[in-house]
Amino acid sequence: MRKMIAFISALLLFPAMALAMSGPVEYEVNGQPYQGYYITPSKAAPFVLLIHDWDGLTDYEVKRAQMLAELGYSVFAADLFGKGVRPTEVKDKKQLTGALYQDREKMRALMYGALKKAKQLGLNTDNGVAIGYCFGGAAVLEFARSGADLRGFVSFHGGLTTPEGQNYTKTKGYVLVLHGTADTSVTMDDFADLAEELEETGVTHEMTTYSGAPHAFTVFGSKRYHEGADKLSWARFIEFLNAITQ
Repeated sequence: MRKMIAFISALLLFPAMALAMSGPVEYEVNGQPYQGYYITPSKAAPFVLLIHDWDGLTDYEVKRAQMLAELGYSVFAADLFGKGVRPTEVKDKKQLTGALYQDREKMRALMYGALKKAKQLGLNTDNGVAIGYCFGGAAVLEFARSGADLRGFVSFHGGLTTPEGQNYTKTKGYVLVLHGTADTSVTMDDFADLAEELEETGVTHEMTTYSGAPHAFTVFGSKRYHEGADKLSWARFIEFLNAITQ
């Protein structure tokens, strides 16, 4: 009886997390197997499509998804590399991301495939935002250029260069770029070029840089982690989500 009372008390205190549905989910894109992760406190909750960094879908993305679920958002963390493909060596990370950079149509297809799976799970993809970290940030901007029908596209320390022959004329949502001023991999020249391009194209956007923050400044426990920039960028992101998905 005491255990039952304690369980009911926990449900009352933490309804969102207690009732959340979550776990890995397998799906296919063009006949190939992939394994994403989803979590939702409610099928009606605003939706976030999360795209991983160059090491694939790891505990980092799962943690971010859980953080969002605690705030009332449904999340589908996509897999762009394939089921069980989670590279640990730099050469393998470069090979996998390089292959997708060279095949933009496949990159787009994988994100649309993940979005389709999220919809099949009953998630509220009509009220959605795509976010990505590093490689995932570059992928999210690719998704924006494809004309994906989402309310917003958010890049955390992602690649910002627009491939030759592409532009943002099909972009439907708000673009939010959160960048480190001390990033030497994606320079402030890249940042400025994107700002000019978005302005010229008429895309609603916001771009912020954080002083002292290097590339990958949000990655917990890494040498590049910058607590101040991580907290500020996350707070702005949540504020953005709350505004754009209402």
